[in-house]
Amino acid sequence: MPWTKKDYPESMKNLDTRVRNKAVEIANALLDEGYEEGRAIAIGTAKAEEWDKNHPSSS
Repeated sequence: MPWTKKDYPESMKNLDTRVRNKAVEIANALLDEGYEEGRAIAIGTAKAEEWDKNHPSSS
């Protein structure tokens, strides 16, 4: 089941909005590649946090 900005896994609720949105994007891409949900969530979250560190917001 793909997730959205308003409907995302419970484990992502405490992430900053910017990181959560990226995690959802990554996790959905992993689902499309055939990953199971739990693994997609874990990888998506880790990669989004890494992405955030390497791409600071411009605000």
